[in-house]
Amino acid sequence: MKRSSSNRKIQVFINFRGEELRCSFVSHLVDAFKRHGINFFIDKDEQKGKDLKHLFARIKQSRMALTIFSKRYAESSWCLDELARIKKRADKCKLRVVPIFFKVKAESVRYQKAEFGRNFWRLAKTSSGEQIKKWKEALESVSDKVGLTLGDKRYLTHHP
Repeated sequence: MKRSSSNRKIQVFINFRGEELRCSFVSHLVDAFKRHGINFFIDKDEQKGKDLKHLFARIKQSRMALTIFSKRYAESSWCLDELARIKKRADKCKLRVVPIFFKVKAESVRYQKAEFGRNFWRLAKTSSGEQIKKWKEALESVSDKVGLTLGDKRYLTHHP
């Protein structure tokens, strides 16, 4: 668990696939947040399979969520459960969400296509119908927001 300050309200909750992005894009983002005094939360030291209640509490404390979609994001039920909670709070206007598409197309996320989709459906085979429904709704909703697309060579603003 990492926060820039334990006494202040969390400004940004960062939702991402740790194995894929922790030591690359997210580490640079965290450094920039620290330099600019932005209070944030990432689930750096959480144990896989542990109860998500403490992460849901961090989402509730946050004013904004950055959801960083990547090719391997949908391999993780943890990421998708966080995303469903983020969507629920955003629907109540209690959280602003900015999607970042890191080397993945927004359409691949929204419609579960390409490598992103293959990873999603592989996980879905071991999940309940209700879980899959919540995840799909969250993927479709969040990926349809104005966000940022980060590719290999250029950065684009994503407008649905």
